[in-house]
Amino acid sequence: MRLFDFSLKLNGFEIDRAKIALEEIQSLQEDKFEDYLNTRRQEIIDFHLQNNSFYNVIFNEADVNNWESVPVMTKRHLQQPLEQRLGNGFTRSAVYVNKTSGSSGDPFIFAKDKWCHALTWAEIMNRFGWFDIDFNFSKQARFYGIPLDRKGYYKERLKDWFSNRHRFSVFDLSDVAFEKVLLKFRATKFDYVNGYTSPIVQFAKFLKRKGVVLKSVCPTLKVCIVTSEMLFDNDKALLETQFGVPIVNEYGASELDLIAFQNPKEEWQVNSETLYVEILDDNDNVLPYGQEGRIVVTSLYNKAHPFIRYDIGDIGILSEDSSLQKPILKKLIGRTNDIAVLPSGKKAAGLTFYYITKSVIEDDGNVSEFIIEQLDLNTFKIKYVSNEEIPANKKETIIKAMIQYLEPGISISFERVPKLNRSKSGKLKQFTSFIK
Repeated sequence: MRLFDFSLKLNGFEIDRAKIALEEIQSLQEDKFEDYLNTRRQEIIDFHLQNNSFYNVIFNEADVNNWESVPVMTKRHLQQPLEQRLGNGFTRSAVYVNKTSGSSGDPFIFAKDKWCHALTWAEIMNRFGWFDIDFNFSKQARFYGIPLDRKGYYKERLKDWFSNRHRFSVFDLSDVAFEKVLLKFRATKFDYVNGYTSPIVQFAKFLKRKGVVLKSVCPTLKVCIVTSEMLFDNDKALLETQFGVPIVNEYGASELDLIAFQNPKEEWQVNSETLYVEILDDNDNVLPYGQEGRIVVTSLYNKAHPFIRYDIGDIGILSEDSSLQKPILKKLIGRTNDIAVLPSGKKAAGLTFYYITKSVIEDDGNVSEFIIEQLDLNTFKIKYVSNEEIPANKKETIIKAMIQYLEPGISISFERVPKLNRSKSGKLKQFTSFIK
């Protein structure tokens, strides 16, 4: 029985029709695809201008026939009651409603009409299908958070059952917990691993210490798909070695859709079927392929709630090899609120110097995880989990590396902790600035 499809239909999502619609979009020739895209952009703007007073306020007096004059939406626009943002004819009880994780610092409740959400699932299932994963039959090993309240906990467990997946807690990353995870892999015919990057990387480090390749104890395993947190090159190499299967990088946003997914050629292929992705500069001008800027996304099908030229809060680059029909995400640099601002006025992407520090701090296997916090303009703290205190000479090497990348005159301290706090969803934020 196709239990996953059945659960979607049970909730009012026409997944069969959505799969057919997606196939029709994907079958378009390149010249026809441009017509499709222009038509969808115009139709979604027209719909919300005619049916959504909230969006009319944002749109103001822009030129409806000039796409680049269409205002950019931000998460701050959306921090008002959902009922004030829904379009005419849509009620909270008749749409798909969820809440963002708040990892960007601006959590909010959002909605999708049921057809839009069906297309979201059709897109996700299509991409996973590139690696021979079928949600109706493939068994998933899931490394995600789970609500700790009784109602939320059992609701997620029920969804796991319908989705043919077993969930491992990301809140306990001890060796004792990982021993139990490994036993479950020995006893279960898992087809794929899916979940947050950092706990999966920690599991791979555990396997390395044990001298175990996951594929050898779970021969049915086909692929590992990581999401929601940055995947660095050395971590990907570790996962490939210790899991013994391809490692696939996924990039999405719950309020939108799957945004990009690594294809079998290892290109980070952007979803051009249900979304329109642009890279903009600080003045909202469209940047050419190959240049770094803000990732701005338009949901082409969501009629319940407008997401038109929506600044997702991330910084990235579209490859020079991109086309309208097949955009390629060359690089995802980080979040716009992950920027370090220094005493001189210089700005630096927090994840970049996190990566520089990572290359020093994890080279001997002592430190399992760490985060960097900016407390004020010239004060940084590195919190880490380790078997032993970081030696003084290594701390000095890390300080020199950070000063070299940032600037002289900054203060860097270290704090060893038993574990790092994760968000309620289970995500680990690698760099945080507390400067307002």
